[in-house]
Amino acid sequence: MDSSDYYIPAVATLIGLAVKLPGLVKDWRDPLVRSVCLVIALGGAGFFFAAPPTITAVNEATGTANFSSPLVYGIISAFSAACLLLIVHWRGGPPEHVRSVSRRWQAGYALVVVMLVVLFALGDAPVDRHTDFDTYYATTPFIREMIVLYLVAHMTAALVTTVLCWRWALQVSGWLRAGLWILVLGWLLNLAFSGFKLAAVAARWAGQDWGALSTTLAPLLSALSAPCATVGFLMPLVGPWVVANWRAAKTYRKLRSLWRELGRASPRTPLAGPIPWYSSPQVRLTQREAGIQDGLSLVAPWFDTGVRTRARAAAVAAGHTDDEAARIGHAAMVAAAVRAAGRGLPTGSRGRPDHAEISAVRTAPVGVSVALRSSPIVAAARESGIAVPAEDGEKSPT
Repeated sequence: MDSSDYYIPAVATLIGLAVKLPGLVKDWRDPLVRSVCLVIALGGAGFFFAAPPTITAVNEATGTANFSSPLVYGIISAFSAACLLLIVHWRGGPPEHVRSVSRRWQAGYALVVVMLVVLFALGDAPVDRHTDFDTYYATTPFIREMIVLYLVAHMTAALVTTVLCWRWALQVSGWLRAGLWILVLGWLLNLAFSGFKLAAVAARWAGQDWGALSTTLAPLLSALSAPCATVGFLMPLVGPWVVANWRAAKTYRKLRSLWRELGRASPRTPLAGPIPWYSSPQVRLTQREAGIQDGLSLVAPWFDTGVRTRARAAAVAAGHTDDEAARIGHAAMVAAAVRAAGRGLPTGSRGRPDHAEISAVRTAPVGVSVALRSSPIVAAARESGIAVPAEDGEKSPT
């Protein structure tokens, strides 16, 4: 693998961490949030420190041949433990049970990391190996045990996490289920990574050379598993946020016609105050909805139920459904009221509706906005405010 094959997944995981960083700052005390960020950070660190240029730099900086090997093994073991802890906290359950299971996994993998360091210190690995350390030292005392311990610990975490995610995915739905299935795929790739590495080591014990499994295929599977893990963990957390903002953006766009219409009633005074350019779609939608509510209150004294009634009748005659006709009627009433307010007509010249009429407009702003943009009946009401011709050449009722 090229160096980019290591650094690209590392950058991808760091981008995932940046996405979650605001939540980490806000909810640092939440074990689930901490676990997600720890998993992403350790995953990125694993790829970064496993890249051959980084291995060379670390070994030269420390002055110890193959110092990167226990470092990378320790990071990956910590990553495995963090994934297990995340699944435990994510799934939840009785607090005491969650704490007990978490402590056992933490203690077990802490012991693994300590043993990796001890075995490396006891062994002898004088020749720097940047890509084939596992197979080159597969028969070296203590180093051999360190390699096997690392691979078995990684395989254990991969197997347990796969089973937990698989079982949980069968019990849930939505974004959580999608994320869990992606995690299953990612951890199956991780399981294959460890399996190929271990097979290459075992082949070395038997005098065979299966080095390609360890140096070519296994790293490729690991690189594929990184985005799966990042996406799988982030999807249930980010997915609902993305959908909510997408829907907010769509609603914001649909309300544009109503927003502009009401703005004509008082062109010198904006319907709402300014917001920062980087505001989220949900914040923008809230601002627009608040401005629309204020705008409706501004033109409400000019609402004429007669305009609404005639427009609704014209819409029914043109073949619209009752709901569509109701929205067209309310949109025509709003358009006529805006025109009257803009011209400064006295409010007494039109009948004022009761609160139910005003509420009806406020509770269906999207439908009213669409009618303002597309209905010829509303366009006629906007021009005259009194006579409302029907669509398709039909005469309006008098």
